[in-house]
Amino acid sequence: MAETSDVLVERDGSGIVTVTLNRPAVKNSVRPSGWTELTRIFDEIAGRADDRVVALTGAGGDFCSGADLRAAGGEEPPGRGMRRVNAALLALRDLPQPTIAAVRGAAVGAGFNMALACDLAIAEETARFSQIFSRRGLSVDFGGTWFLTHMVGLHRAKELAFFGRILSAREVHALGLLNRVVPEGQALAQALAWARELLGLAPLALSQTKELLNLAASGTFHDSVLREATAQHLNGTSDDTREAIQAFLEKRQPVFGNHRRATET
Repeated sequence: MAETSDVLVERDGSGIVTVTLNRPAVKNSVRPSGWTELTRIFDEIAGRADDRVVALTGAGGDFCSGADLRAAGGEEPPGRGMRRVNAALLALRDLPQPTIAAVRGAAVGAGFNMALACDLAIAEETARFSQIFSRRGLSVDFGGTWFLTHMVGLHRAKELAFFGRILSAREVHALGLLNRVVPEGQALAQALAWARELLGLAPLALSQTKELLNLAASGTFHDSVLREATAQHLNGTSDDTREAIQAFLEKRQPVFGNHRRATET
């Protein structure tokens, strides 16, 4: 385990990386340097072929309470703080590996949207969520305007953003913003179980499927099917697909060794 001031990164040797926000005394709120640290960590993961699935969680009893407002602002030039925030968001969103949020306790403000930025989100039944920005004199950030509008529709997005009410995990699940609600203490265990299941899938094809789905949310139908054709062609030249088909024919589990195309040396 490699420890930083704000974040823990643990690799279990199988390809699963667990990234843990590590400021439990302040409900894992993120100070300015923390956004930079998250960007560095996500960028490192993106470049490692042996990192196959990412689980994102928080230390102690909470996921993330958003930006640490006590440490925000200061003498920074206008805009620099949000550049840090957006860099972390884009590094997380653009990871080629699938990401799973394991939420317990508070997930509010940017913490709520951090869970939405992951590909899958699991929350404990005692978790609580809020787009709390309006109650702090702020507008929504960390991609929340995009996530909410695309995931729940404009009118519900405005209700969540305007009022900033505290919502239970069950309420958030009913809105379609969570994949699963699990008993208290089980979110990370369920996330890791899903991560192990994802390890059994072809990493190249899984990464491409993630990108195709993300792009489909803002593109046309024709754009999507053209991208599908390009991705499928790449799959057809990959060791991943060759191994998956051979394993199917031999009635065994596939073993994926790398992400390289078959034509590469």
